[in-house]
Amino acid sequence: MLVLLPPSETKAEGGRGGPLDLGALSFPELNPTRAKLADALVELAADVPAGIAALGLTERQAGEVTRNAQLWTSPTMPALRRYTGVLYDALDVKSFTRAGLEKAHRRLAVTSSLFGVVSATDPIPAYRLSGGNSLPALGTVRGLWKPVLEPVLQAVDGLVVDLRSGTYSAFAKLRPDAVTVRVVTENARGERVTVSHFNKAYKGRLAHVLAATRAEPSTVDQLVKVITKAGLVVERTGEHALELVTEG
Repeated sequence: MLVLLPPSETKAEGGRGGPLDLGALSFPELNPTRAKLADALVELAADVPAGIAALGLTERQAGEVTRNAQLWTSPTMPALRRYTGVLYDALDVKSFTRAGLEKAHRRLAVTSSLFGVVSATDPIPAYRLSGGNSLPALGTVRGLWKPVLEPVLQAVDGLVVDLRSGTYSAFAKLRPDAVTVRVVTENARGERVTVSHFNKAYKGRLAHVLAATRAEPSTVDQLVKVITKAGLVVERTGEHALELVTEG
Protein backbone atom coordinates (compact mmCIF):
# COMPACT_ATOMS: atom_id res chain seq x y z
CA MET A 1 0.00 0.00 0.00
CA LEU A 2 1.20 3.49 -0.86
CA VAL A 3 -0.51 6.57 0.60
CA LEU A 4 0.16 9.79 -1.31
CA LEU A 5 0.12 12.94 0.81
CA PRO A 6 0.21 16.60 -0.22
CA PRO A 7 3.23 18.66 0.89
CA SER A 8 3.03 21.85 2.94
CA GLU A 9 4.23 25.36 2.24
CA THR A 10 5.75 25.53 5.70
CA LYS A 11 8.90 23.57 6.47
CA ALA A 12 10.79 22.88 9.68
CA GLU A 13 14.17 24.57 9.93
CA GLY A 14 17.55 22.89 10.28
CA GLY A 15 18.19 19.18 10.37
CA ARG A 16 20.87 16.72 11.45
CA GLY A 17 21.45 15.11 8.07
CA GLY A 18 24.14 15.97 5.59
CA PRO A 19 23.60 18.04 2.45
CA LEU A 20 21.10 16.99 -0.20
CA ASP A 21 22.09 13.76 -1.92
CA LEU A 22 19.68 12.83 -4.70
CA GLY A 23 21.08 9.32 -4.62
CA ALA A 24 19.61 8.89 -1.12
CA LEU A 25 16.06 9.59 -2.27
CA SER A 26 13.42 7.09 -3.33
CA PHE A 27 12.21 6.97 -6.93
CA PRO A 28 15.65 7.56 -8.50
CA GLU A 29 14.07 7.88 -11.96
CA LEU A 30 13.09 11.39 -10.90
CA ASN A 31 16.64 12.55 -10.12
CA PRO A 32 17.37 14.31 -13.44
CA THR A 33 14.29 16.51 -13.04
CA ARG A 34 15.03 17.03 -9.34
CA ALA A 35 18.55 18.23 -10.17
CA LYS A 36 17.24 20.53 -12.91
CA LEU A 37 14.74 22.15 -10.54
CA ALA A 38 17.20 22.48 -7.65
CA ASP A 39 19.77 24.15 -9.89
CA ALA A 40 17.13 26.50 -11.29
CA LEU A 41 16.02 27.51 -7.77
CA VAL A 42 19.59 28.19 -6.69
CA GLU A 43 20.18 30.28 -9.82
CA LEU A 44 16.93 32.18 -9.28
CA ALA A 45 17.89 32.90 -5.67
CA ALA A 46 20.85 34.97 -6.87
CA ASP A 47 18.32 37.67 -7.82
CA VAL A 48 16.14 38.09 -4.73
CA PRO A 49 13.48 40.38 -6.31
CA ALA A 50 13.12 37.98 -9.24
CA GLY A 51 12.89 35.07 -6.81
CA ILE A 52 10.18 36.80 -4.78
CA ALA A 53 8.18 37.47 -7.95
CA ALA A 54 8.53 33.97 -9.42
CA LEU A 55 7.62 32.22 -6.16
CA GLY A 56 4.68 34.51 -5.42
CA LEU A 57 6.17 35.78 -2.17
CA THR A 58 6.14 39.12 -0.36
CA GLU A 59 9.24 41.12 0.55
CA ARG A 60 8.83 39.91 4.13
CA GLN A 61 9.36 36.37 2.82
CA ALA A 62 12.69 37.13 1.18
CA GLY A 63 14.28 34.64 3.57
CA GLU A 64 12.55 31.87 1.61
CA VAL A 65 14.60 32.85 -1.44
CA THR A 66 17.78 32.80 0.63
CA ARG A 67 16.82 29.34 1.83
CA ASN A 68 16.65 28.17 -1.77
CA ALA A 69 20.14 29.52 -2.41
CA GLN A 70 21.43 26.94 0.08
CA LEU A 71 19.58 23.90 -1.32
CA TRP A 72 22.72 21.91 -2.05
CA THR A 73 24.52 22.77 1.20
CA SER A 74 21.89 23.06 3.96
CA PRO A 75 21.20 20.15 6.35
CA THR A 76 18.48 17.60 5.67
CA MET A 77 15.88 15.77 7.74
CA PRO A 78 13.29 13.06 6.97
CA ALA A 79 10.45 14.34 4.79
CA LEU A 80 7.73 13.66 7.38
CA ARG A 81 9.61 15.83 9.85
CA ARG A 82 10.45 18.53 7.29
CA TYR A 83 6.85 19.24 6.32
CA THR A 84 4.78 20.99 8.98
CA GLY A 85 1.24 22.31 9.45
CA VAL A 86 -2.20 20.91 10.25
CA LEU A 87 -1.96 17.65 8.29
CA TYR A 88 1.48 16.79 9.62
CA ASP A 89 0.54 17.73 13.18
CA ALA A 90 -2.36 15.26 12.94
CA LEU A 91 -0.09 12.64 11.38
CA ASP A 92 2.03 12.94 14.55
CA VAL A 93 5.20 11.28 13.31
CA LYS A 94 6.86 11.87 16.70
CA SER A 95 4.58 9.24 18.22
CA PHE A 96 5.74 6.52 15.80
CA THR A 97 7.81 3.65 17.13
CA ARG A 98 10.88 2.51 15.22
CA ALA A 99 8.78 -0.24 13.64
CA GLY A 100 6.13 2.37 12.84
CA LEU A 101 8.68 4.54 11.09
CA GLU A 102 9.80 1.59 9.00
CA LYS A 103 6.20 0.99 7.93
CA ALA A 104 5.72 4.70 7.27
CA HIS A 105 8.75 4.67 4.97
CA ARG A 106 7.16 1.89 2.94
CA ARG A 107 3.60 3.21 3.00
CA LEU A 108 3.71 7.02 3.03
CA ALA A 109 4.96 9.30 0.29
CA VAL A 110 4.72 13.07 -0.13
CA THR A 111 4.16 14.79 -3.45
CA SER A 112 6.58 17.67 -3.91
CA SER A 113 7.11 20.54 -6.31
CA LEU A 114 10.86 20.13 -6.01
CA PHE A 115 11.26 16.35 -5.71
CA GLY A 116 8.15 15.01 -7.47
CA VAL A 117 7.48 12.48 -4.74
CA VAL A 118 9.55 11.37 -1.74
CA SER A 119 9.14 8.57 0.77
CA ALA A 120 8.42 9.40 4.41
CA THR A 121 12.01 9.11 5.61
CA ASP A 122 13.84 10.49 2.56
CA PRO A 123 16.31 13.20 3.73
CA ILE A 124 15.43 16.57 2.22
CA PRO A 125 16.42 20.20 2.92
CA ALA A 126 14.07 23.09 3.61
CA TYR A 127 12.97 24.81 0.40
CA ARG A 128 10.27 27.00 -1.13
CA LEU A 129 8.52 26.01 -4.34
CA SER A 130 4.78 25.70 -4.80
CA GLY A 131 2.78 23.56 -7.18
CA GLY A 132 1.41 26.60 -8.97
CA ASN A 133 4.78 28.30 -9.50
CA SER A 134 6.47 28.85 -12.83
CA LEU A 135 10.25 29.24 -13.08
CA PRO A 136 11.78 31.55 -15.69
CA ALA A 137 14.19 28.90 -16.96
CA LEU A 138 11.84 25.90 -16.90
CA GLY A 139 8.21 26.97 -17.16
CA THR A 140 5.45 25.65 -14.89
CA VAL A 141 6.33 23.15 -12.20
CA ARG A 142 3.27 21.08 -13.07
CA GLY A 143 4.19 20.98 -16.75
CA LEU A 144 7.71 19.86 -15.91
CA TRP A 145 6.60 17.03 -13.61
CA LYS A 146 3.58 15.56 -15.38
CA PRO A 147 5.35 13.59 -18.15
CA VAL A 148 8.03 12.39 -15.72
CA LEU A 149 6.07 11.65 -12.56
CA GLU A 150 2.97 10.07 -14.06
CA PRO A 151 4.62 6.86 -15.36
CA VAL A 152 6.53 6.44 -12.09
CA LEU A 153 3.39 6.62 -9.93
CA GLN A 154 1.35 4.49 -12.30
CA ALA A 155 4.00 1.76 -12.01
CA VAL A 156 3.68 1.52 -8.22
CA ASP A 157 2.61 -1.96 -7.13
CA GLY A 158 -0.27 -2.63 -4.78
CA LEU A 159 -3.03 -0.47 -3.35
CA VAL A 160 -2.60 3.30 -3.83
CA VAL A 161 -4.52 5.74 -1.62
CA ASP A 162 -4.64 9.28 -2.98
CA LEU A 163 -4.80 12.03 -0.34
CA ARG A 164 -3.24 14.71 -2.54
CA SER A 165 -4.77 18.17 -2.86
CA GLY A 166 -6.07 19.37 -6.23
CA THR A 167 -2.87 21.24 -7.09
CA TYR A 168 -0.73 18.15 -6.68
CA SER A 169 -3.23 15.75 -8.19
CA ALA A 170 -2.59 17.67 -11.42
CA PHE A 171 1.08 16.61 -11.29
CA ALA A 172 0.25 13.03 -12.24
CA LYS A 173 -2.78 10.97 -13.10
CA LEU A 174 -2.83 7.72 -11.12
CA ARG A 175 -4.00 4.26 -12.16
CA PRO A 176 -7.79 3.89 -12.45
CA ASP A 177 -7.80 1.61 -9.39
CA ALA A 178 -6.19 4.19 -7.08
CA VAL A 179 -8.46 4.96 -4.13
CA THR A 180 -9.55 8.57 -3.71
CA VAL A 181 -10.69 9.92 -0.34
CA ARG A 182 -13.03 12.89 0.08
CA VAL A 183 -13.41 14.46 3.53
CA VAL A 184 -17.03 15.47 4.11
CA THR A 185 -19.45 16.57 6.81
CA GLU A 186 -23.23 16.75 7.02
CA ASN A 187 -24.81 20.20 6.98
CA ALA A 188 -28.04 21.20 8.72
CA ARG A 189 -30.08 19.74 5.84
CA GLY A 190 -28.33 16.38 6.14
CA GLU A 191 -26.40 16.91 2.91
CA ARG A 192 -22.81 15.74 2.55
CA VAL A 193 -20.51 18.66 1.74
CA THR A 194 -16.77 18.82 1.23
CA VAL A 195 -14.90 19.96 4.32
CA SER A 196 -12.29 22.70 4.13
CA HIS A 197 -11.47 23.49 7.75
CA PHE A 198 -11.01 19.91 8.97
CA ASN A 199 -9.81 18.47 5.67
CA LYS A 200 -6.09 18.47 6.41
CA ALA A 201 -6.47 17.29 10.00
CA TYR A 202 -8.62 14.31 9.00
CA LYS A 203 -6.26 13.38 6.18
CA GLY A 204 -3.41 13.48 8.69
CA ARG A 205 -5.32 11.21 11.09
CA LEU A 206 -6.11 8.83 8.27
CA ALA A 207 -2.48 8.74 7.14
CA HIS A 208 -1.43 7.91 10.71
CA VAL A 209 -3.88 5.01 10.82
CA LEU A 210 -2.73 3.62 7.49
CA ALA A 211 0.95 3.98 8.38
CA ALA A 212 0.61 2.32 11.77
CA THR A 213 -1.76 -0.56 11.08
CA ARG A 214 -0.46 -4.09 11.35
CA ALA A 215 -2.76 -5.10 8.53
CA GLU A 216 -1.65 -5.08 4.91
CA PRO A 217 -4.78 -4.00 3.04
CA SER A 218 -4.75 -4.83 -0.66
CA THR A 219 -8.39 -4.16 -1.54
CA VAL A 220 -10.82 -1.29 -0.95
CA ASP A 221 -12.92 -3.42 1.40
CA GLN A 222 -9.88 -4.28 3.50
CA LEU A 223 -8.93 -0.60 3.55
CA VAL A 224 -12.40 0.36 4.83
CA LYS A 225 -12.12 -2.29 7.55
CA VAL A 226 -8.77 -0.87 8.76
CA ILE A 227 -10.09 2.69 8.83
CA THR A 228 -13.32 1.76 10.61
CA LYS A 229 -11.49 -0.31 13.20
CA ALA A 230 -9.44 2.78 14.06
CA GLY A 231 -12.61 4.69 14.95
CA LEU A 232 -12.94 6.86 11.85
CA VAL A 233 -16.23 7.00 9.95
CA VAL A 234 -15.74 6.07 6.31
CA GLU A 235 -18.15 5.09 3.56
CA ARG A 236 -17.55 3.62 0.16
CA THR A 237 -19.15 5.82 -2.52
CA GLY A 238 -17.75 4.18 -5.64
CA GLU A 239 -15.63 1.30 -6.82
CA HIS A 240 -12.47 3.18 -5.85
CA ALA A 241 -13.87 6.16 -3.92
CA LEU A 242 -14.31 6.73 -0.19
CA GLU A 243 -15.82 9.49 1.92
CA LEU A 244 -14.30 10.18 5.33
CA VAL A 245 -17.03 11.72 7.47
CA THR A 246 -16.01 14.29 10.08
CA GLU A 247 -17.64 14.78 13.44
CA GLY A 248 -18.70 18.29 12.42
